[in-house]
Amino acid sequence: MRIALKPKKRLLTRMFLTSLSIIALVGFGLAWMVNILHAQNSYNEETAKLIAEIPQVAAELREHDLIPDTSAWLEENNTKQSYVMASCDDRFNQVWTSALAVDRGLFDICERFNSIRDEIPPYFLSMNDQRGYFAYLLSVDIASIHYNLLVLKDAEKIQQESSKFAKRTYLRLALVLALALLLLVSAAYWGMQPLGRMRNELKAIIQGRNQSLSKGYPVELEGITQALNELIRQSGEQQQRYQNAMNDLAHSLKTRLAAVHAITDDQNLNRKEMAEKVMEQVSQMDHLVKYQLKRAMLGRKGLKKETTMIAPLINQLSQMLFKVYRDKNVAFSANISEDLAFPGEQGDLMELVGNLMENAFRLCISTVLVTATRYKDILEIIVEDDGPGVEESLRQKITQRGVRADTRSSGQGIGLAVCQEIVDSYDGTLTIEQSELEGALFRITIPLA
Repeated sequence: MRIALKPKKRLLTRMFLTSLSIIALVGFGLAWMVNILHAQNSYNEETAKLIAEIPQVAAELREHDLIPDTSAWLEENNTKQSYVMASCDDRFNQVWTSALAVDRGLFDICERFNSIRDEIPPYFLSMNDQRGYFAYLLSVDIASIHYNLLVLKDAEKIQQESSKFAKRTYLRLALVLALALLLLVSAAYWGMQPLGRMRNELKAIIQGRNQSLSKGYPVELEGITQALNELIRQSGEQQQRYQNAMNDLAHSLKTRLAAVHAITDDQNLNRKEMAEKVMEQVSQMDHLVKYQLKRAMLGRKGLKKETTMIAPLINQLSQMLFKVYRDKNVAFSANISEDLAFPGEQGDLMELVGNLMENAFRLCISTVLVTATRYKDILEIIVEDDGPGVEESLRQKITQRGVRADTRSSGQGIGLAVCQEIVDSYDGTLTIEQSELEGALFRITIPLA
């Protein structure tokens, strides 16, 4: 069995390779240009030196009777020095060859130079004596006569000097590349530090130690961190909606299941009536399950798309609660107009009023009253009882999840929190007051506009 190890893709490796490739390309290009410029500069310096030696060159020409002996300055510059030199006409035909060039058998200097004279200097010639020469063209006027003079210099010494210069240049380039690599590594790890910090913070979020990414990231990463924080926030809200919906569903089903138990224990119902009432509760439970799942997906804001008649639903809820709390013989009354409607889905109204009525039935002594009225563009629903009421110090707290006013009975402190969430989603208010029945009064106001 063969295991193929595939290397991991690393962003730093790509950055290093790309950056070093660019630096090396630019560096070697510059080094190549520097070497060319150095060669051209050396050629120009040698040409200038030869021009300075024109009197000595002319002295050799006069020695061969190529120029008249009329220039006084030739008497002062007749130093004996031999040159590998040739004189060319305007078409670069060789018309004269110096003695040193004759000794070396170089009789085609002009013709060879003519073949390369359109190239960029320095001009390099390989001659018949198996040597390499650099050719220098001197166009001069001596004693009113124009001369095209080609002077050859042995290339070995010049090439050695150029080679040393090139080695120094590439050595400096290597040092620059090494320094660039060091700076690249430092810059890369420095530049990657925010990404490492982001990775650690994301791990902390996954482990539940943080809730969001911190601030202070570079400008280039601000958009990413903001988008991630928004995604984390939405994900948290979605998770919280699912958790709340499941808790609310369990809370809502608890009352319906209690009603089913009460119905099955009722000896006054025949089999058919019992089945009808049980199916009615099952239908409500099915509606609640669909409602809570829809709420978990869309949130409260996505459910306000219809209206629900209030009176029939209040009557339905009271019949269920009569079954659950039949031992208390609660006196229930509802003051609601038959045409009064709630501006939302049936599930919202069922959760809102159902939780308040269930609390009222559970905590009352004997009386529960529900009133619903509309004035101008405001819907007001009041649920009150004659129970112990709610202490003023707890009225702002018990609408939070997990907070309960009655600690003597079982419960999770969810019902009033659900009511507060529903009322908030309709831009309404939920207040807790003292009832004239001496118990608690829950007042709900919802704008209809």
